[in-house]
Amino acid sequence: MGSDAAPSSEVGGAVAALRASANRFHVVFVGNEPVIRAELARINTSGLDFSIVHASEVITMHDSPVAALKQKTDSSIVVGMNLHKAGKVDAFVSAGNTGAVTAASTLILGRIKGVSRPTIGAVFPSQQGPTLVVDAGAVTDCKPHFLFEFGVMGSLYSELVLKKKHPRVGLLNIGEESSKGNEQAHEAHKLFVERKGSLNFIGNIEGRDVLAGAADVVVCDGFTGNILLKFAESVPTYLKYQFKKYAGQAWWKTLLMGVMRKPLKTVFKDMDYQEFGGVPLLGVDGVTIIGHGGSTPKAVMNMLYRAEEAVKGQINEKIREALRMP
Repeated sequence: MGSDAAPSSEVGGAVAALRASANRFHVVFVGNEPVIRAELARINTSGLDFSIVHASEVITMHDSPVAALKQKTDSSIVVGMNLHKAGKVDAFVSAGNTGAVTAASTLILGRIKGVSRPTIGAVFPSQQGPTLVVDAGAVTDCKPHFLFEFGVMGSLYSELVLKKKHPRVGLLNIGEESSKGNEQAHEAHKLFVERKGSLNFIGNIEGRDVLAGAADVVVCDGFTGNILLKFAESVPTYLKYQFKKYAGQAWWKTLLMGVMRKPLKTVFKDMDYQEFGGVPLLGVDGVTIIGHGGSTPKAVMNMLYRAEEAVKGQINEKIREALRMP
């Protein structure tokens, strides 16, 4: 109920996912039931597999995450997360307040044993296919062993969900040499080398390597990762501005842009967050997929598919095993 277009995008996306997948999974809508039913009444939902659990409160984008969880115990985020904790649902998907979803996942579901901090993974396009960046904003101040754990979890997600074989894990730094960077970077690099085991650690990579696809998993602290993510989100808008500006300069440039329309559409599709839908919160004892606050029905539909993949891929079991914890 807390996203920019709630519950229109959530309902529209879930209905589309159920229809396209022929009811491959069951969707539980959590939120204000009368409002959800009114939205459902506008769409053909015959034969679709869903149910509704009422939640009377809404955590908004402006609420303080932890305070809201304590004060709004009947919010869609808290009620939904408790359903997941109780085993009544297998995954939780939300385009609401990211901080609240992260906090609820950590406090209610708890962390997988052996995980110091959960991490948000963001999928970037690259010349070598999708690249996962961890952390994209969950932990701004990281200790070196946090970064190592991010690499382990990111590698597993890349392999199981993004279908990368033996994913290359790179540590984001200001240079490729192991001597480059701050103390955190030095210690993290040392940990990766000492404890990598079967992890395919390729060393330090630089910012220019992300879109080049030099690594399948890019490891960094959440402060750096979130800046990288927000910058990447601005690139398509800037490119569209420049293309329109170019096309408006002369008739032949407009014609040229018309010829280039199809390949440009493909490029922008790769950079569109809707195509992947949402990002996983790795390290919590459950499956949480976090979407953009402005998620469209298409984005929500793809978020549900990401949740399904994470559940079927048994991500958490693999993380426990990789970190050598029972």
